Amino acid sequence: MDWQDEAVVLSVRHYGENARIATLLTEEHGRHAGLVRGSGAGRGGSIQTGQIVRAGWRARLSEHLGNWQLEPLSHPSAMMLDDPARLAALSAVCGLVDATLPEREPHPALFAATRVLFTHMAEMADPGDWGALYVRWEMGLLTEMGYGLDLDACAATGATTGLTHVSPRTGRAVSAEAAEPYAGRLLALPGFLVPGRGLPRNDPMGAVLDGLALTGHFLENRLFAQLHAAVPAARPRLLEAIRRTAPTSGVENRP
Repeated sequence: MDWQDEAVVLSVRHYGENARIATLLTEEHGRHAGLVRGSGAGRGGSIQTGQIVRAGWRARLSEHLGNWQLEPLSHPSAMMLDDPARLAALSAVCGLVDATLPEREPHPALFAATRVLFTHMAEMADPGDWGALYVRWEMGLLTEMGYGLDLDACAATGATTGLTHVSPRTGRAVSAEAAEPYAGRLLALPGFLVPGRGLPRNDPMGAVLDGLALTGHFLENRLFAQLHAAVPAARPRLLEAIRRTAPTSGVENRP
């Protein structure tokens, strides 16, 4: 068995004295593990989480662990070394994918979204811009795993405008009018997740944190509850990093 693919490095752990096991999100072969011997990264040296690589996998039989030959293509985190929040977001992406995707099941759309997210995060210094993109990525992960939210119309009235909340039980949008009697029990729907609307200028990070609270609820109570596992620690660390990096009015008190 022998194939090559483009991939994102999700995790690397030591295996014996001179080898490591690297788990990658590949474009055509899904989440895939393999053994890296020695430096294992071709001409580019050591491999690290979040790196984009050209991966060659070889094994005698398909069910074997197999061996990686990795050639680094780009390293998004190198552009984020002075930004703990962006580094935390990169770690959260890798941790969530590594913990949720079945091994060797192709998810090309998720790979493409992850590649785009990392590329833009490397270029975007404003936490509101990359934060909104990250929230959309988590929305995509939920959809890819069968837990997508329905934000097209109000669950109670069918209205397609004035959507302000999401039911924590059904994952469906609720309009401001229908939400009024139950607002304390609903999740806020940030405007940038509604078609035609963007981040609010007065409190962009508040909107991002509302988005993270929304996706976080369904990650914890739907996806990871079904997996009988805890949300990876990198995800709550991201929340703390965002709060420390970009405090604004009211952000400190948001969930």
